[in-house]
Amino acid sequence: MTKTETVPTDAGEARITWHTAVRPRRVLALGHGAGGGIEARDLAALAAALPARGVTVALVEQPWRVAGKKVAPAPKTLDTAWRGLWPALAAPGLPVVAGGRSAGARVACRTAAELGAAAVLALAFPLHPPGRPERSRAGELLSTGLPTLVVQGGNDPFGRPDEFPEGPYGLVGIPYGDHGLAVPKRAPLGQDEALARVTGAVGDWLDGLG
Repeated sequence: MTKTETVPTDAGEARITWHTAVRPRRVLALGHGAGGGIEARDLAALAAALPARGVTVALVEQPWRVAGKKVAPAPKTLDTAWRGLWPALAAPGLPVVAGGRSAGARVACRTAAELGAAAVLALAFPLHPPGRPERSRAGELLSTGLPTLVVQGGNDPFGRPDEFPEGPYGLVGIPYGDHGLAVPKRAPLGQDEALARVTGAVGDWLDGLG
């Protein structure tokens, strides 16, 4: 089942598209990145696959996307919107895993503990700006204080899996994947297989949360 609701926040109206499991055990809330929306291939794949595994997926559109703007606001504003829509995500009365891709992953990492999230899922976490490894954002990832899983493309210019520091989180690499987890046509790993690895790894991790 799929439904959409609009949620007012102090940063403007956000939108949640619910992909509801028949017998849900938890909610996985996923925010998009600064360069795209909830149509991103990994977000769409998770929304299609996980309800069959008892996970309701809530795809969250930040107010700037709902308003049709082209450029994302400052991180503080993204966090404000996420905090404002959290009560709607928690309304079903199930444990909520905070997640997202790229900028959305950073929002989840920064706010999950204070909002009472059960865990954090970071897809394509932007460890650093491309070509600027000295500008690390690892602190956001290391400070969640919650069970955390990172799913990262093997060729992500924002941080390859081997660039991530050791820490109290899981890390799943998607071979040949770029920041959008797209794989080249010449790669021995096809796009469908890459996305199946994403959904399988995330589903297994969620099952392991208990």
